[in-house]
Amino acid sequence: MKDQDLLKSLIEAGFLTSDQEDKISKESAVLHKSAEDIIYGRHLVDEAEVAKIKSRLLGVPYKKVDVDELGDELLGLIPEETARTYKVFPISRTKDLLVVGMLHPDDPKAQEALRFIAKQSRVSLGIYLVTPSDVELVSRKYAPYKSEVQAALQSLNIKPGQGVSSFQRVIKLEEAAAAAEEAPVIRIVASTLREAVNANASDIHIEPQRARLRIRFRLDGDLQEVSSLPIELHQPIISRIKILSSLKIDETRVPQDGRFRTVIYDREIDFRVSTFPTPAGEKAALRVLDPTIGLRSLDDLGLIGRNLDIAKEAIEKPYGMVLITGPTGSGKTTTLYALMQVLNKESVNVVSLEDPVEYTIDGVNQSQVRPEIGYDFASGLRQILRQDPDIMMVGEIRDSETAALAIHAALTGHIVLSTLHTNNAVAVIPRLTDMKVEPFLLPSSLNLMISQRLVSRLCQRCKKAEDPSPKILEEIKKEIEKLPAVVRVKYREPYKIHHSPGCKFCNNKGFVGRIALFEVLQMTPELAEIIAAGINEAKILAEAKRQGMISLRQDGVVKALDGLVSVEEVLRETEEL
Repeated sequence: MKDQDLLKSLIEAGFLTSDQEDKISKESAVLHKSAEDIIYGRHLVDEAEVAKIKSRLLGVPYKKVDVDELGDELLGLIPEETARTYKVFPISRTKDLLVVGMLHPDDPKAQEALRFIAKQSRVSLGIYLVTPSDVELVSRKYAPYKSEVQAALQSLNIKPGQGVSSFQRVIKLEEAAAAAEEAPVIRIVASTLREAVNANASDIHIEPQRARLRIRFRLDGDLQEVSSLPIELHQPIISRIKILSSLKIDETRVPQDGRFRTVIYDREIDFRVSTFPTPAGEKAALRVLDPTIGLRSLDDLGLIGRNLDIAKEAIEKPYGMVLITGPTGSGKTTTLYALMQVLNKESVNVVSLEDPVEYTIDGVNQSQVRPEIGYDFASGLRQILRQDPDIMMVGEIRDSETAALAIHAALTGHIVLSTLHTNNAVAVIPRLTDMKVEPFLLPSSLNLMISQRLVSRLCQRCKKAEDPSPKILEEIKKEIEKLPAVVRVKYREPYKIHHSPGCKFCNNKGFVGRIALFEVLQMTPELAEIIAAGINEAKILAEAKRQGMISLRQDGVVKALDGLVSVEEVLRETEEL
């Protein structure tokens, strides 16, 4: 089935507009994703309606599956790896027939895998088309992580909760060092990595405590404990991770950094590893770099409407700098990657300096700085200018030298993308002057300042609209009044806010992933005059309001009224301008 056939059918059925089709097609080309995946991922059309149209196009019947009825014995007919890789699962089994659900019935590799399983089991195959939600729910039912870890512990004959950490243990001089079996430890580490990818975790923390080894995942911005292991497994597990990332096993006194790449569920996943010495032993933190999650479009990130139009206008200019600001962990790098994907064309030379390279983008010349050997952002910028670049991405402006070189590059005909640490977009100009950048250079070199924050995205399947409390209503009215007229006209009383009580699709959390709040400040002739007269943050803020800048809080309130986020979290995470 071709993407265009599906899009055409959805338009004919009235589920999509021509403008949406054009936008989806462009995103599909930029992100190297199918149009179907984009529609499902952004919930543009109810997935059951998409499935019904796919069913007609492919000639495969659609079935809504009651996942709760699928038992472990039935699921065991298709191996977990096969189920996850090809998005298939068993629905029923009789003596001569195995009925399966497939998200992509036209996938030749999935068909081949199922034929092999049917031949082994000596049964015929029946196929239904299913939805991504059903596939996701079944994948959670497999969830072998705890049972795999338990099986590995049993083979090692160690019980959770026993033992003490290295700094508590009393060493006997006659004690012989017994080598632990490697295979169970390898299985525990592999299962942990797979579970992190399956749960869409951004980080894995492996932390020795006084009497146990704690494993936590960062899910939607918050750390959650997923496993507690005997402290005796601490050193073997850390050693296994060090081997994978080519770190020194015998060096435990100083922090080390490394990375490795592996294939999980038929996807290449990078893991960035950092070890850190503590009194209880070495702690390891692993950043999970999954390109299917990390490489997103600007729409997916939450840069929409007027803010998106301003950002696109800025990056279409022939030269100048775009700076993204926000605290650590606010998604600045992800936004940089999204901008680079828009700018990445065959006719231009895109070069990046990163610390480290998190995701590989085809067509972009990416380089990782290594300050320990003198290759930092400043020295790398000098080298980039000799590479005939059109577009340059600098991971972060950290010092005066890097700031001066980036400004110079923007002045000499290049587009420069970078990040800076400030609390909001208004503070970018004062921060640059603090870094010894001459104020008179800013109007000619700086095109756009974007500030962002991350908040939890409400589960769209179980969200419910409700009336705000009087206090919240007052805050909403106050922020809506400050919006530009073109945006304000879309939001009229009575205002409704949304909450998600939780359902099986969001694991009863009420949230699925995160979305960014943005504020976008343009360089204008009026702002240039303020800079020339002597930089004053109050005057810059007044100019931001004059040009209709939507603040972080206002963007959050708008997204709350659209049912994307919780208004309480928006008010908690942003400040009033």
